[in-house]
Amino acid sequence: MHLSEIPEIERLSTPEKILLVEELWDSIASDESQVPVPQRHTEELDRRLARYRSHQGDILTLEELQRKLENRK
Repeated sequence: MHLSEIPEIERLSTPEKILLVEELWDSIASDESQVPVPQRHTEELDRRLARYRSHQGDILTLEELQRKLENRK
């Protein structure tokens, strides 16, 4: 489907289009089982979880991270 197939949408203002996109996204997200997750995403999440589990002491709090970034300046 293309935007040109629904002329009513082209007549909407930008804020109205944004609201429409939000509503469309909410309708998609309401049934997560219908949204396919690519295998590479699952593999990346597994990799990150394994790294977290093997290096739990390396995790910084938000405050620690902000302090480190401030000290770099």
